[in-house]
Amino acid sequence: MRLKYNAPTVLTFAFISAAVLLLTQTLFPRLTGTWFVVSGKGGFNSADIRSWITLFTHAIGHANWNHLISNFSFILLLGPMLETSYGSLSLLLMIAVTALITGILNILLFSSSLLGASGVVFMMILLASFTNFNKGEIPLTFILVLVLYLGREFLNSFNADDISEFAHVVGGFCGSLFGFFRPAKR
Repeated sequence: MRLKYNAPTVLTFAFISAAVLLLTQTLFPRLTGTWFVVSGKGGFNSADIRSWITLFTHAIGHANWNHLISNFSFILLLGPMLETSYGSLSLLLMIAVTALITGILNILLFSSSLLGASGVVFMMILLASFTNFNKGEIPLTFILVLVLYLGREFLNSFNADDISEFAHVVGGFCGSLFGFFRPAKR
């Protein structure tokens, strides 16, 4: 038996995220705050290349190990199946588009910063319910996942915490659109 790098997009995403957090907590304490956080409303500087880069890289940065483990438990569980179904490049594009959309909407709508891959997690959760999707059908699993996960996020949005339920909902919306318009390869 040999070790196989079975899901290159997912595994690389996980290893880079862990490396960024490790470097932030050891050698470069301002790394995450500088390169892996999207600022809130009024904090985006269109003349600063860093502002544009963080629209994508905020999904790589995490506040602490618990935050990273919470996100990557789902990503490592669902990601390899999605990467097999959609392909490595397609999944990478879906991750990038989800990060970009959540980043842009955060800048436009919220004063708080955005950090972490939870939007990507919810994209994968909703997208996973489409893996056995046939044209002209709506999977019941999609409806149930939509109600359970996004319903919970809607209810949680009334809690005072540092969690961006909005990013979860937007990520789930992205996953739904990807599932409808980009069927999995058979």
